[in-house]
Amino acid sequence: MKLRCAVLDDYQGVALSMADWSAVADDVDVRVVREYIGDRERLVEAVGDCEILVVMRERTPFPAELFARLPKLRLLITSGMRNASIDLAAAARHGVTVCGTASNTEPPVELTWALLLGLARGVVRENTALREGGPWQSTVGADLYGRRLGLLGLGKIGARVAAVGQAFGMDVVAWSRNLTAERAAEVGARRAGSLEELLESSDFVSVHLVLGERTRGLLGEAELKRMRPTAYLVNTSRAAIVDQDALAAALREGWIAGAGTDVFDQEPLPADHPYRSLPNLLATPHLGYVTRRNYEGYFQQAVENITAFAAGHPIRQLG
Repeated sequence: MKLRCAVLDDYQGVALSMADWSAVADDVDVRVVREYIGDRERLVEAVGDCEILVVMRERTPFPAELFARLPKLRLLITSGMRNASIDLAAAARHGVTVCGTASNTEPPVELTWALLLGLARGVVRENTALREGGPWQSTVGADLYGRRLGLLGLGKIGARVAAVGQAFGMDVVAWSRNLTAERAAEVGARRAGSLEELLESSDFVSVHLVLGERTRGLLGEAELKRMRPTAYLVNTSRAAIVDQDALAAALREGWIAGAGTDVFDQEPLPADHPYRSLPNLLATPHLGYVTRRNYEGYFQQAVENITAFAAGHPIRQLG
């Protein structure tokens, strides 16, 4: 009898075309679930018969209660080699093997700059006006050359963002609790003396930190009010690093000129969420990792993970 596998949250309907699933076709029946299922009862009903699930990182959370409701589940595969929304200890208690895939760091760098440039030059507003017969030029763009780019975090992604900023002729500074001046210098940046110094002196601030206890809520009302009223904030990391209510207030009340975000406290974003109506917010629906190269890698390696698990030798295990 074949194993049953469901691919969750395949929003674009591309999971089966991004990899050659024929390698497991004799042993596994694969189906896709395109819509997000937030209701746990409906989710259990939809995939409760499956021994294998393939999930996109942090779209559908897997807490202990969900593992308890899925007694047939034996293999859970996530895109990426880290997924904070999976309770790995609970998975182990329920006999579920959790495996990951590689993930490229370049796509979120590219989206960071798409948001930053879109904000600086009023791209969406000007394009909308052009299409709808509005005014011919209504904005005055913010310059990048000679301006300061402040980076919160200077890991793999932050360092790549820094390199692009330097190519635009920006003054790049960075801060995180463990960042050293030597590390900053390695990528052509300078270490800010403090978070407050970075916020007060930067024309653009971009977040590239891992979410954890020390970074959750790092930017709240007090921190956002330290930014210049002409400054822009970009967050392609994790929503919870920035206090979401404080950010909405900052945009409504003009503490900052605008923000670009790809991450939200609720995903998909509810239809009545205030972020959907803020004119100085440029928002994208968590597209940072959504590129063809990443998707091909995710699903090709998912097939490899299923093959290895079926052979009794799981690979890329988490936890």
